Amino acid sequence: MTSPAVLPVYRWRLAPEGLATRRQLRAVGLRPGGQHVIAQLERPRRRRGPLVAYLYRIDRAKPVRPMTAARWAALDRANAARRRCPACRRDAGYVIPVSLGVCVPCHDLTEQRAT
Repeated sequence: MTSPAVLPVYRWRLAPEGLATRRQLRAVGLRPGGQHVIAQLERPRRRRGPLVAYLYRIDRAKPVRPMTAARWAALDRANAARRRCPACRRDAGYVIPVSLGVCVPCHDLTEQRAT
């Protein structure tokens, strides 16, 4: 069994030209396109481990796939589902927080009943 390849590690803002993170690729309309991670970028933090971002080659990146009408429709349905309260089945008008699980009025109502 072979050991996994060790990635080169660069400090924050010191990555060589020609490498970019996923977010940087996306900002210029590109995606990794199936290529493997080339290196990693580390940003030190004081009391925790470093933040890590993976780097990809820009010259091997592919253009972002365009959104089709079906994809837009699926995205609209997914966002609508995140706004619908499972308790009262109404559209809350905002994305329901995962920490609450229900809309704010339903959460407040259940807290009042508990006390």
